[in-house]
Amino acid sequence: MTTLKLRILFDDAMLGPGKADLLERIRATGSIAAAGRQMGMSYKRAWMLVEEMNAAFRAPLVVSARGGPGGGGAQLTEAGEEVLGLYRDILERARAATTDPIAALEAMLVTGGRSDISGGK
Repeated sequence: MTTLKLRILFDDAMLGPGKADLLERIRATGSIAAAGRQMGMSYKRAWMLVEEMNAAFRAPLVVSARGGPGGGGAQLTEAGEEVLGLYRDILERARAATTDPIAALEAMLVTGGRSDISGGK
């Protein structure tokens, strides 16, 4: 299966599939730790990515509360919902615009050959 992955590189920030998936999982679970676990990443790595995103945008994308008797949690802010929606919209538009050229590339591939045309690089 062919997949288009899109990473947007700004001057001092980056937004790509991993961070977008993390935001979606935080929204779904209400927890940075649970979102990270679902993605197979450490709690520290998930927090680091959230901190990177919060620092990169004018408004934080995720807010969190510490655990305790009532429990902690995390949720996307309005800005977080907007950033995630815009990223997904850009990705969908890119998919639509590249359907034919990607199909042409697929048709040029050797069948039964190695699946990594980059040679692992």
